[in-house]
Amino acid sequence: MSAGPNTRGALKHVLGHLLTPLLMCVGMGLAYLGAFHAPEPHDLRVDVVGSGPTTQVLAQSLQDKGAGALDVRTVPDRETAVTALREQHSFGAYVPGAKPELLVASGSSDTSAMAVEKVFTKVAAAQDAPLRVTDVAPTASGDPTGQGVFFLLVALSIGAYASVAVIGGAGAVLPMRIRVLLAAGMSFVVSLIGTLFAGPVFHLVDRGLGGVWAMSWLYAAGILLVGIGLHTFLRRWTTLGVMVLFVMLNFTSSGGIYRPELQPGFFGALHAFWNGAGFVEGVRAHVYFDGYGLGGNILVLAFWLLAGAALVAVAGLTEARRAKPAEAAEGAPAVSPATEATSKAAAEEKAEAEEEMEEAVAV
Repeated sequence: MSAGPNTRGALKHVLGHLLTPLLMCVGMGLAYLGAFHAPEPHDLRVDVVGSGPTTQVLAQSLQDKGAGALDVRTVPDRETAVTALREQHSFGAYVPGAKPELLVASGSSDTSAMAVEKVFTKVAAAQDAPLRVTDVAPTASGDPTGQGVFFLLVALSIGAYASVAVIGGAGAVLPMRIRVLLAAGMSFVVSLIGTLFAGPVFHLVDRGLGGVWAMSWLYAAGILLVGIGLHTFLRRWTTLGVMVLFVMLNFTSSGGIYRPELQPGFFGALHAFWNGAGFVEGVRAHVYFDGYGLGGNILVLAFWLLAGAALVAVAGLTEARRAKPAEAAEGAPAVSPATEATSKAAAEEKAEAEEEMEEAVAV
């Protein structure tokens, strides 16, 4: 029995929309496996404390054996090494001697600290001496691995980009200014939820909760404004576009799991200006490093917010230009081709909004 026209049309419709999950599958695989499947250090800055010939020989030996994995330098004393760690210029400092000590700052990155510890455990073992590890910037008690901030980033991102689908899809008929107000409201609510998670609920941070809220709001608001602005141009492809920007490229370059020194260069380059990295590194700087380097991360978050505001402004002008032919068509006879085309376009837009909502819920 041959398929009827309705069946063939439905099958064609489904096959057309299966492209989106396939692209998501490919994109997520390339992004996550490309960023995380084989972390290896490169140019990982470490210090050796001391100034004599023995110290110089040890540093040069580590540099040569590392073959590009380490960037080994010498510092004159322990205090200088601690300062470099607290300013995130280095990720470990080895103090040689009869009782060797390794200084790390797990608040910067637990995985980087582990990589450094692995290197210098072998060095101490070669000297037949146990290695004492001192953490000069430990993480909060509720976040022993230091990766809780990354999962907070995930929660904020999902709340923000799912809101984009609702406001951009179901709210597409609303004036742009109303959608922007809704975005501001949702970003405030999402940031409050994230702050509750970070503080009272899971104790991911033990101080500076007000600053964490402010950065959460900046981050969520930037995603919402960018997403709402893009919706005018991408329509039902907005969910995929937002996922590429704020999941595939964002999570992998944030430094929440591995810092750039343990990742391929592409993700390390994104880390310098992507909004997820701005949030993660901003929270770390604020909570664990007395605000050192916080200003640059705030600027990154502010840049994305301003980019979103500019995109919304362009989208508003575009929608106003599109509305003029539709308004002119309203004055034409009910049976005119223009009116018929406008009605068809409205129906298609409604169907696209429903499909986008379904895709967002599925994601």
